[in-house]
Amino acid sequence: MPRAFEDLRVLLIQARSSEEMERQEQECFLERCRLRPDQLRSANVVRDRIHAGLLDGTDALMIGGAGEFSATKDYPWMEDLLALCRAVTERDFPTFGSCWGHQVIARALGGTVIHDSDRAEMGCHYVELTEAGKRDTLFRDFPHAFRANMGHHDRVSELPDAAVELAFNASQPNEAFRIRGKAVYGTQFHSELDSRRERERLITYREYYREEMPDDETFQRVLDSLAETTEVDHLLHDFLVKFVVMGLR
Repeated sequence: MPRAFEDLRVLLIQARSSEEMERQEQECFLERCRLRPDQLRSANVVRDRIHAGLLDGTDALMIGGAGEFSATKDYPWMEDLLALCRAVTERDFPTFGSCWGHQVIARALGGTVIHDSDRAEMGCHYVELTEAGKRDTLFRDFPHAFRANMGHHDRVSELPDAAVELAFNASQPNEAFRIRGKAVYGTQFHSELDSRRERERLITYREYYREEMPDDETFQRVLDSLAETTEVDHLLHDFLVKFVVMGLR
């Protein structure tokens, strides 16, 4: 049933070993979703058991990034997380994956995620909507091309059969997707980050991106490229309004 926005409860799945970055990510989702702190509950794969019961009493699921973990690898907790992604899709439970979360959802539903340093995206880049994206419930009010902040060296090389590509750019396909007819989305770009928050992330996880940014000059160029991405600012809030409050599909 549609809900009043102030009554929404959202679950955030995290993969953070640093308490500082765990808190930072929670703050980022609060800011972009425009939620009060009491509206967001989190579970961290590093210490919490991931299961469908975590969804009880919540209206939507968000899956965040993971600077030190790869969606291509099989950690002890990965199968439980993949099972949760399959469960929410089967239930048509409103779900949004950002960056690593985008990759995890794709993998769970039969897509392919690869490590690809040659096509790594660091900093601010343009994204273009596909024809499906221009018609999509969530993206149809976006400009056909917009900027987004990014930080990844893994990518979705092949979407699940049930997914439709919503955005791409000159570097790679599958910058955003949706599971057809369901409120399950993923964006390769960081929908939860503005330029200040992206800078914090890149500085903290600098060592994990040495292959892509081997020297200080390259790293500084990436930091200098970060920009305000006003179109993306409201994406997570729009997702909650359209798919939970209004009950659209």
